[in-house]
Amino acid sequence: MKYILRLLVTAVLVLVLSNLPGVHVQDFRTSLIVALVLWLLNLFVKPILVLLTLPVTLFTLGLFLLVINALIIMLCSSLFQTYRLGNFHVDGFMTAFIFSILLSVCQSVLFRLTDKKG
Repeated sequence: MKYILRLLVTAVLVLVLSNLPGVHVQDFRTSLIVALVLWLLNLFVKPILVLLTLPVTLFTLGLFLLVINALIIMLCSSLFQTYRLGNFHVDGFMTAFIFSILLSVCQSVLFRLTDKKG
């Protein structure tokens, strides 16, 4: 149940952040698919990227993880274009970078609010 709630929260955040210039999301169904694809990419692809870029990440004191997050967003956007999963598109790297930072911060705050016990 916790994962379904997190998926729905992420979908709503993706839909809200689609108001940024350069981010295009068609509807809530598409944002739900975006949230699912991002979850899968973060589960399978991101650990490999983090491992491969570990020296750069250590050298930049972890700031390179922001770049990896932006690359995951761009990969998600290209998967949507390639496999016609819906209308989700991010115009460029800087848009993906800003989108990933805002999504991460908002997720962090909202997940903390929804994970309160008792």
